Amino acid sequence: MKKVLVAGASGYLGRYVASEFKARGFSVRALVRTPEKLASEGPNLEPAIADIVDEVFTGDATDRASLKNASRGVDIVFSCMGLTKPQDNVTSEEIDHLGNKALLEDALLHGVEKFIYISVYNAENMLDVDVVKAHEDFVADLKASGMPYAVVRPTGFFSDMGMFFSMARSGHMFMLGDGENRVNPIHGADLAKVCVDAAEKGGDEKEIGVGGPDTFTFNETVTMAFEALGKKPWITHIPMWVGDAALFVTGFFNKGLAGVMSFAVTVSRLDTVAPATGTHRLVDFFRDLAAKNATKR
Repeated sequence: MKKVLVAGASGYLGRYVASEFKARGFSVRALVRTPEKLASEGPNLEPAIADIVDEVFTGDATDRASLKNASRGVDIVFSCMGLTKPQDNVTSEEIDHLGNKALLEDALLHGVEKFIYISVYNAENMLDVDVVKAHEDFVADLKASGMPYAVVRPTGFFSDMGMFFSMARSGHMFMLGDGENRVNPIHGADLAKVCVDAAEKGGDEKEIGVGGPDTFTFNETVTMAFEALGKKPWITHIPMWVGDAALFVTGFFNKGLAGVMSFAVTVSRLDTVAPATGTHRLVDFFRDLAAKNATKR
């Protein structure tokens, strides 16, 4: 039985990837910072996986020594380990680049067969954004390492659309730009299949761009979230120059928040549409979130 290390296993995608590897007969070692999170469902309906993982390895990307031997006895390393929201005194460079680099060095030391990494679709158009640059700096390290690899580049997760849903719950959505840029986000379960396929295939496909089955404008996405909640859509469009100005000012006093804002501002200017795959529909995801929301009342 082959063994896989799933780094970032408590996050949205990591849970689905761990589940998909397990379903295909792998022994799964989950690398997480907070093991307790594995026992409960995630905020965007991602499954609890405490009962399906075979081992838990506790490590923190900001403490690179804690990642030592994470890959011992492992055949494949999969990493979606990264900074997903602003944290005090923590940067994307520390986690997305240097944390993953430490993991790669450990994988090389222990003779891992292949390393699968999650980066960003359209990265070449966003290299001035800190979080994207950190991803791509690690991709460069991975390519130079000699390790067999695949880089999977999704357009965005359904969990990202979950943030739109959270704003729609308030009854009012503020959106940068005119909202006519397009995206085809992908559900974690569908993306997990692509990731595990990449792990099991030979070395022919090293860069994999992928999106979900349906393409929407941002306006359509937010309207769908309002409708799932039974609310009349109320969207206020904010000129891009306001976002640029807010980003400039934020950079002086909170670089972590500015890094996240920079990604949001940049994405608001771009179409992010990749080759389509999967069966999960965004409208169903929003309806499921609305049903969960209703049961909490």
